[in-house]
Amino acid sequence: MSEMTMVESLNLALDQEMESDERVLLLGEDVGEDGGIFRVSEGLNEKYGPERVIDTPLAESAIVGTALGMALGGLRPVAELQFMGFSYFAMHQIESHVSRYRWRSQGGMHLPMVIRMPYGAGVRALEHHSESKEVFYAHIPGLKTVIPSGPRNARALLASAIRDPDPVIFLEPKRSYRSFREDVPEEPETVPIGAAELVRRGEDLTFICYGAMLRPVLEVADGLADRGVSSDVLDLRTVAPLDVDAIEESVRNTGRAVVVTEAHRAFGPASEIVASIVDRVFFYLEAPVERVTGYDIHVPYFAREFDYLPDVEHIERAARRALEV
Repeated sequence: MSEMTMVESLNLALDQEMESDERVLLLGEDVGEDGGIFRVSEGLNEKYGPERVIDTPLAESAIVGTALGMALGGLRPVAELQFMGFSYFAMHQIESHVSRYRWRSQGGMHLPMVIRMPYGAGVRALEHHSESKEVFYAHIPGLKTVIPSGPRNARALLASAIRDPDPVIFLEPKRSYRSFREDVPEEPETVPIGAAELVRRGEDLTFICYGAMLRPVLEVADGLADRGVSSDVLDLRTVAPLDVDAIEESVRNTGRAVVVTEAHRAFGPASEIVASIVDRVFFYLEAPVERVTGYDIHVPYFAREFDYLPDVEHIERAARRALEV
């Protein structure tokens, strides 16, 4: 075991997958000589060369389109888009082609490719650098949308995504890139895509979250535990497919739920999670399901973004509402 940041664990996953499978390659802006804008691919260009770690022009549609062709040709490309806010330029390729090849070929063609992109706020970035629009990709049939919450599951999920026969959107919470460390085993490790993780088990309340929201949720759960309230904490890890069975099991047991996402509230992932709860375990609910989300505005600049983000205070307030009913 070694203590790693998420950046280091993602680098380890890329290195190990490239070493074990020569079909795996990287492409994107500055991924080669500079090691990526957040240095996730640092050192890989020197180890594997410019034919497998490819610096591209600033052209997101071309990056994804090229990766698409590579995947159709038998390779396993990992395409990096520097920020989620720049991925919209590639939406034509992603929705019209990447997501459709299995359907278009009636199951005859797979498309093993990963599109990595940092997402979310919390690092005082500029416009188009702080979006949490995972619902765009989770809404598209044919795509899997994966969101790690920490270094260990980031490494394992990225390895699973690279080995998957179908396209995976891999969203990395940049707020978590270097903010904490976890023990990560040196030997290769994977976790199933589409399976949530029950991080903490309790009896009184269920928290459902993913990505950077796991850390403040755990802080609230710790505070509630000091007052005698035990909580399930469910880290979804994948928003498409959504692990509705894990959600159902947890909420059925506790009868109360708080859903925490950074994304906008209206038509957002939290709404779909709440709908799945109502569909499956409505008669087990002891209180209305609470949502703690971002606001329906563009992410504010700099210090004001922390007023936008769900925090411990807002999550704790929602938990108290659920528990008081």
